[in-house]
Amino acid sequence: MSDAHLKETKVDGALAYDGGFLKVHKDRVTLPNGSITNREYIRHPGAVVILPVLDDGRILLERQFRYPNEQVFIEFPAGKIDEGEDHLACAKRELVEETGYTAREWHYLTTIHNAIAYSDEHLELYLAKGLVAGEARLDEGEFVECFTATLDEMLDWVQAGRITDVKTIIGTFWLDKLRRNDWKLA
Repeated sequence: MSDAHLKETKVDGALAYDGGFLKVHKDRVTLPNGSITNREYIRHPGAVVILPVLDDGRILLERQFRYPNEQVFIEFPAGKIDEGEDHLACAKRELVEETGYTAREWHYLTTIHNAIAYSDEHLELYLAKGLVAGEARLDEGEFVECFTATLDEMLDWVQAGRITDVKTIIGTFWLDKLRRNDWKLA
């Protein structure tokens, strides 16, 4: 099936803001019906998300203050992919930096796009097992509190609205599908 009848075509555009990490673009586009409109969007380098499962089945999580929403969120460990960085290498680096843990077993799960209306950000989800504790190496200005929870607790927190971070909700559902053997690892 062709998507040509849905495609928008760039006419011209410019970088509206260059923040170093995020770049905001403003383009003029031709819509499928021939009309011209504007599109504003954020370019993001992408990130990894780690679903770290301890040998006893508990899940390693973080609590972190997120400035735009002015609150502390429960999240899976995650971090930005550096330019040219291999995604799995980034996941391994971020797990150590944020939690101190390393993992003996890694599985790529999926790619998600969490803000498709205004950003090209993609998140690469990895399952990490066989965890070995170590010392965290947080980046300057990064403040994270690690803790563990059961999958059932996490599912309850998602349902109750205590976990609202989309990457953590999706990761929780992945873990539940894997536990139920509804989905298999590739």
